[in-house]
Amino acid sequence: MPELPDVEGFRRFFARHAQGRRVIRVTAPDPQVLRGTSVQGLGRALHGRRFAAPRRHGKWLFAPTDDGPVVALHFGMSGRLEWSSDGSGRHRHDRLVFVLDTGELRVSSMRKLGGAWLARHERDLADITGPLGPDAKTATREQLAGLLAERRGGVKSALMDQAVVAGPGNLVVDETLWRARVHPARPAASLSADELAAIHRSLREVLEGAVPRGRVPRDDDWLTGVRDVADPRCPRCGAAVRSDTVAGRSTRWCPDCQPETA
Repeated sequence: MPELPDVEGFRRFFARHAQGRRVIRVTAPDPQVLRGTSVQGLGRALHGRRFAAPRRHGKWLFAPTDDGPVVALHFGMSGRLEWSSDGSGRHRHDRLVFVLDTGELRVSSMRKLGGAWLARHERDLADITGPLGPDAKTATREQLAGLLAERRGGVKSALMDQAVVAGPGNLVVDETLWRARVHPARPAASLSADELAAIHRSLREVLEGAVPRGRVPRDDDWLTGVRDVADPRCPRCGAAVRSDTVAGRSTRWCPDCQPETA
């Protein structure tokens, strides 16, 4: 599932291919991805306008135009962006196509989740996204500690909640908690000041390593590197990695490095 590092990669991709380009038309091979608008409505709103610099908040990508309307994109479980300079090679998973004066920018997704929204003005974006916490890439230690301290559930559940901190998904959260040596089911309110500081520091480390690559790496010294191997072992201590469902998601952790109790 695209998480903050992936969507930051999509933002760079969008900027490289679409920023400053004029929209000729919009087509939707799968109009079900359009939320609160139609292909005709989206096309009329964007026709002749140029895309300005895109920006990201959490897992959302916002593509403003030079004269007001903003396209909000959420990539769901399997979304991505594709580019074709000559309009050839369309795929059956292409759901939405922006035909520009230099080629086609396509929103592709194997699953019909996520979608595209049209905001007439910047002020309308909050109605589309719902409440979002501070972006994980820029959240301060004090912000994160304060938000977690207010939660009654487990720390993984809190970090996965986009209203608490925007951007982390399953891989980022598991990697962060492993680096911070915090069990994913620990009650968020039970965390010490040192543990909260470790979580913030580890989250920054994970994003600093993942964002330039546009994905969460599967390197040998990352927990994600052993996530899907047979008999996974902790890259730090060599203990057998545990697997279970935590906060409704498939979760990996090291029982030696991340004990259930403080």
